[in-house]
Amino acid sequence: MSEAASTRVALTDSTALLPSLAPLLHEWLPRQRWFAGKGRPVTAFSLVSATEILPVGTGSVAAGTGTGLLHLLVRAHQPATPAQSPDDCYQLLLGVRAVLPPRLAPALIGRVTEGPLAGRTVYEGLHDPHLAGLLLERFRTPGTLGALRFGRGGRTIAAELAPRLLDTEQSNTSLVYGNAYILKIFRRIFPGTNPDLELPLALAREGCGRVPAPVAWFEATTPRPLTLGVLQPFLSGAEDGWRLALRALAGGLDFTAEAHALGRATAEVHTALAAALPTPALRSAQTERLAASMLRRLEAAAEAVPELVPYVPGLRTAFDAVAALGHRGRDWAAQRVHGDLHLGQTLRAADGFWSLIDFEGEPARPLPERRRPQLPVRDVAGMLRSFDYAARSHRPWNADWAARCRTAYCEGYAEAAGVDPRSEPELLRAHETDKAVYEVLYEARHRPDWLPVPMAAIHRLAAADD
Repeated sequence: MSEAASTRVALTDSTALLPSLAPLLHEWLPRQRWFAGKGRPVTAFSLVSATEILPVGTGSVAAGTGTGLLHLLVRAHQPATPAQSPDDCYQLLLGVRAVLPPRLAPALIGRVTEGPLAGRTVYEGLHDPHLAGLLLERFRTPGTLGALRFGRGGRTIAAELAPRLLDTEQSNTSLVYGNAYILKIFRRIFPGTNPDLELPLALAREGCGRVPAPVAWFEATTPRPLTLGVLQPFLSGAEDGWRLALRALAGGLDFTAEAHALGRATAEVHTALAAALPTPALRSAQTERLAASMLRRLEAAAEAVPELVPYVPGLRTAFDAVAALGHRGRDWAAQRVHGDLHLGQTLRAADGFWSLIDFEGEPARPLPERRRPQLPVRDVAGMLRSFDYAARSHRPWNADWAARCRTAYCEGYAEAAGVDPRSEPELLRAHETDKAVYEVLYEARHRPDWLPVPMAAIHRLAAADD
């Protein structure tokens, strides 16, 4: 058997490959922004799958003149907490070279000392334009490669587009090819189809142009599908809503026309999702469970953030009001929604057309929860909170700017949907409160200087029943 063949056999064997990489991964993986288990030790790794996208067991690599690309799904075992899984699965794309050139030094993971990759240097492969280009080529010729399956829509994919790595994301990794495509690589992998593939595909079938339709995607061929990445058109020249809002605030400019247009765009997406996917009824018992889950999140957040404690009685009335509606037999139609909608998840083209992006939902939540039908008002509440965030991030705080944007957004939504989200104030207040509680917990843990922003909303929402 040749050296190349014997190495490829070894790379599919966790007893040979993973022990050689584990010392490097123990150091490197917890430092990555997308690693979810920070603060807990990694006790062990297990290999879910290993695929050579570019074979690493070749003589050219061994001689120092070639490059390999190894795709791994690795489970990191950690002590469990009530809010976190003990064994998250991560997607790694590892470049392999005998010697790493200086231009790739920031991508270094380490040098392997034993096992099938002994003597070779392993690095973050997505930093290497040559290896990143190979992924685009795989999408051009869909099919199965090892444990991976590459799928494609009906569009032809252009070739030989220069890749560039974006460095703005926290939970995923994205590459832009030329100005034509953007590839999102999911890092933390969950069983099931990721909503960021599922929902844009459903919207494309409905002819909804508010969301870029997937061009291609790839998955792991395990017993249950694991969505690994999605290639979509890159909206060159478009700006995200958060930056546009901050620029309007800085210039003292009105933003109500944009907020109104965003409301229409949101409603169009909701209408298309309701047409494309099931809309189960949220009945009495489910409504009461929804209110109870919101209350549990409030109580847990208050235990972690003492500043929240004085407001708990006032905030709980928002959830009690929804539970009371459910108890009286009120029901609503639930449906699939964006799940994490805010100004940063929107893009405005040069002609003023608004698009919604990033349908993954809140990455910290379990995938089954993110795929669960919910009330559309959840997205509305997220956007209303985002207007408030924008206004409060500017000095001096412009409360009137936020109020006008919130009104314009709801009016735009009502025009397109035929239903004004303000017409059911109990639902809107409860979802805004739930979102603000989430924000308090997040800011207290990650950005304490920002804590006054959601706390101002907490003060307003707790007093809303007075």
